[in-house]
Amino acid sequence: MTPPKEKSEKGLALIISEELKHLIYTGALKPGERLNEAALAVRMGTSRGPIREAIRILTGLGLVKAVANRGVFVREISVREMLEIYELRALVFGFAAERATDHINEQHKVRFELLLDQMDQACIDEDGGVYYDLNLEFHALVLTLSNNQRAHETYDDYVKELHLYRRSYFNSPGNMRRSNIEHRAIYEAIQKGTKAKAKSAAEKHVLAGRQRLLSRIDVSSPLSGL
Repeated sequence: MTPPKEKSEKGLALIISEELKHLIYTGALKPGERLNEAALAVRMGTSRGPIREAIRILTGLGLVKAVANRGVFVREISVREMLEIYELRALVFGFAAERATDHINEQHKVRFELLLDQMDQACIDEDGGVYYDLNLEFHALVLTLSNNQRAHETYDDYVKELHLYRRSYFNSPGNMRRSNIEHRAIYEAIQKGTKAKAKSAAEKHVLAGRQRLLSRIDVSSPLSGL
């Protein structure tokens, strides 16, 4: 049985990790900035234990990176890296969508349709945060239906590397609407069992997302350096 103190520290670590994610997403903690456990403990009004656990959570999400003998830093990524990751994401997502046509059932269809409707509502509400999280669920469902654990793990790794930068462009209602039109095309192809169309729609969706992200990068962006 987990001691009450350990349970409370784990719960606190989750809360702190959400606060740190918010600071990273809003730019209060900038790419390349070092996370100082002692300073964060003072800022959050807690001991260093929950801070350390929260940082481990963020490391697992790919938002921060540990550097030997230097500490933990908010992740940085270049345009070149981003482009390469998107190319690989497109290939894996296309593979997953093609395979998903063999494994989708009525329960999955209900889940897809609910997600699509919820994302439409997020577009109406202009809520980029909600849309982004639902978008992740949609992609995860496609990967689950690929019935290939290695493909799923690989895709998750790519997504983690891009979390910080992808989340920002979903703040645009136009981007959200275009993204969900593409999601519906992917779903329609999967549920109809048209493998080639599912694969093509999934690959095009990821590459279109790359283009939407590129259009928002300027010289002041952490992504601007090659």
